[in-house]
Amino acid sequence: MLSLYDGSLDVPTILKDWYEEEATSNYGAYIPFVGTVRSEDGIDGLSFDVYEPILESWFKSWQEKAEAKGAKIKMAHSKGDVMLQESSYIAAVFSPKRRVALEFIDSFVEDFKASAPIWKYDLKDGQRIYAKDRSTAISGSGLLA
Repeated sequence: MLSLYDGSLDVPTILKDWYEEEATSNYGAYIPFVGTVRSEDGIDGLSFDVYEPILESWFKSWQEKAEAKGAKIKMAHSKGDVMLQESSYIAAVFSPKRRVALEFIDSFVEDFKASAPIWKYDLKDGQRIYAKDRSTAISGSGLLA
């Protein structure tokens, strides 16, 4: 399950909903990861642009990897503005065994940072400024790729 939201994420509600959706699925592990906008470089928050078709394809490949391990992956991400100390990203893995869930969430979050087609902007003094120095080029993108 991939969900996109305008603005910041309601972490308690999303995690509760996911837990309740899987409560009878016989998973022995539920490992969530919550990403929060932190204060750095004088920003007021972050803003996100999402290219949904590629994100959906990328996420589908991770769902297939999870299924092959008997697990399930869920993700929520913000579009638009998210202020300091608010959440822009939640991921969770449900698995019969904790080791699978622990290893899978680590790989998923790292690949998300490197490969997901989501562009980050700093919100600073009423402006939206591309955060180039904290962005990672997506493999195969660009004019000379």
